[in-house]
Amino acid sequence: MLTGKKVLITSGGTFEKWDNVRGHTNLSKGTMGSYLAEAAYEKGADITYMHGVFTQLPEHKDEMQLIKFEGIEDLGEKLKHLLQSEKIDYVIMAVAGSDWLIDKVFDQSGNELTEKGKMPSDEPPIIHFKKAPKILAQIKNWSPDTTLVGFKLEATDDEQFLMDRATLRMETAKADYMVANSSKSLYGAMEPHYIIHRSGKVVKVDGKQAAATALIDLFS
Repeated sequence: MLTGKKVLITSGGTFEKWDNVRGHTNLSKGTMGSYLAEAAYEKGADITYMHGVFTQLPEHKDEMQLIKFEGIEDLGEKLKHLLQSEKIDYVIMAVAGSDWLIDKVFDQSGNELTEKGKMPSDEPPIIHFKKAPKILAQIKNWSPDTTLVGFKLEATDDEQFLMDRATLRMETAKADYMVANSSKSLYGAMEPHYIIHRSGKVVKVDGKQAAATALIDLFS
């Protein structure tokens, strides 16, 4: 059981604004995050569910602390504050964070658009992106004793490549677990997920809901 334990789950996709009405996101709906929250709830955990703008909420959302985030930087700031202000036992980073943020926007003549309202709609803008911060790698610095779970999604059918990439991500972030899956899981309900422990032990589970349950079971 996880009674008395605090579990923080980040879920869904980030929304990176271009202006006050436009932006980019990804296909993540927060399905895995919701399954994780429900599995932890069943074990008696105290759950904080951090969710993106378009993310689905768990069935028992009224029994959880809900925190909405917008972009990846907003998520990082809120996550850092929580981890440094209270003891969180488990952080599960199921969020699908953007790899790119807006740097500068120009019109077709090369003039920078600095207005913060709405881009002109009469011609397409030229957008320059910059690399987004990697939050996963910062979590152990903010809260060294927290059990950290990351996710690694790759567009590949090569199981060994997927495992190698996930293991590398786990080592770089000093995570305790990494859940690896193919991008096919965005469309299929029963795609395989690989739960990798830092010891090297691997648990293979088919489907998001079963993978969420199996991961939470490893905590209790």
